[in-house]
Amino acid sequence: MHDLSRRELLKATAAVGAGAVVLPGIIVGSTPAIADDGPGWSTGPETPSATLTGRIVRPQDPGYANASLGWDELFVRYPLVIVFAQETRDVVNALAWARQNDVALRVRSGRHSLEGWSNVDNGIVIDVSELKWARIDAAAGTATVGAGLNQLEAVTTLGQQDLAVTTGTEGTVGLSGATLGGGFGFLTRYLGMACDNLIGAEIVVASGADGARAIEVDLKNHPDLLWALRGAGNGNFGIVTSLTYRVTPLRSVAYLQATWEGLDDLHGVFDTWQRTAPFADNRLGTQLEIHKSQILLFGVLAEGSEAEARELLEPLLSIGNPEVTVQIGGWGDTYAGFQIPTEDEPANWKFFSQFTSEPFPEEAIGVIRSFMENAPSEDSNFFTQAFGTGAQTSEPPGGTAFPHRDALFYSEPGAGWGTRGEPDSGDAVTPIAQAWIAEFSQALRPYVNGAYVNVPNIGMAEWETAYWKCNFDRLRKIKARYDPHNVFQYEQSIPPASC
Repeated sequence: MHDLSRRELLKATAAVGAGAVVLPGIIVGSTPAIADDGPGWSTGPETPSATLTGRIVRPQDPGYANASLGWDELFVRYPLVIVFAQETRDVVNALAWARQNDVALRVRSGRHSLEGWSNVDNGIVIDVSELKWARIDAAAGTATVGAGLNQLEAVTTLGQQDLAVTTGTEGTVGLSGATLGGGFGFLTRYLGMACDNLIGAEIVVASGADGARAIEVDLKNHPDLLWALRGAGNGNFGIVTSLTYRVTPLRSVAYLQATWEGLDDLHGVFDTWQRTAPFADNRLGTQLEIHKSQILLFGVLAEGSEAEARELLEPLLSIGNPEVTVQIGGWGDTYAGFQIPTEDEPANWKFFSQFTSEPFPEEAIGVIRSFMENAPSEDSNFFTQAFGTGAQTSEPPGGTAFPHRDALFYSEPGAGWGTRGEPDSGDAVTPIAQAWIAEFSQALRPYVNGAYVNVPNIGMAEWETAYWKCNFDRLRKIKARYDPHNVFQYEQSIPPASC
């Protein structure tokens, strides 16, 4: 992330009509017909042969290479066909077609699956990224959106009406994927997890022996599935096509960035941050990002002033001589301002996720410094997100599958390398970066617990309890109810209880 002054703010299209706002490529103020079990929205014995609909891309098509590429170019797959759904009917047809033709399938929205699990060789990718629309009811405090919105589009669209919902920090990540795995960011301590604000969804599920249908999920309809979607919904039970959120008024934020050159102040900065930021005013969300040559602190204070932000973070800002900037503005513009264009990011990434319940002792901070001094690239970093006290400690009505509410903070080492658009550009660094991540995460094991399903750890032996703790058995039972044939499966998917 960078200062707002170093990033051109997103320019949104002017409002159209009463209560309707439009961003490029997003329809706002209207909603496609909600699917039901009627004609066109379901398949089964009455529709024995499914046909693919929507925008279909096959290997012989000119746009195939781009359509099959994910954000993390470390993983390259060659699907048989990619279906870009234009409406729920296209998802129903694609799922039924995959079942009837015995073709492996994957579900994709923002292409940020960090182990490449949203793509598959010789199978079908059902992509919902073009389901871009939103209906905002400010009076009711709700927003229903198509599953194709990314986080930047959602934040900016809501921000035009001074509304907000929790999202992650990276704008190009799909909103649905982030939410269905839990979803946290600068507003977590203020508004709770993204999944806490999810109050309904439309989801296409497998039906019968080889069909598919769309169902509505909320606290009254399939409440068990809503619980599961709140933290375990990524490609495990079906394909979400729309999401309904509880949204909150948010007029402005104070966005603070502090930079310490070098790592000499790391111990003081990290120790002070972990002992103060998680317990500060719940309106304050903070992240630390540690690189080879600098330490970055980011803070967002909801409905706060520059003076308040500086006062709350004074214990940190008084360490050493950091460069500090503060911007006051709407959340939509602020969020857009600290985004980094994808083309400026490394091509390849590897991460390892973990939660922490107790402050890191001096030796753990020493581990961070030692590994960061020997990081494989300047883009590599050690990232943290404050939890502690705050709205995320309480579950919403109906509960959630996300279990890590008592965390002090979340953290992950991440390695980035290679140049986008240049095949094989990072091959020489790949084994070095992967070994660095593995050794780094192993060295921190005595001080951490659990893992975040949106940042999966492929080598973790007990990933089931790491992601969901004691909720895993209940998730398997729900899986057995909605996907008894295990249609939705990948390397770390939830198996039905009968398996």
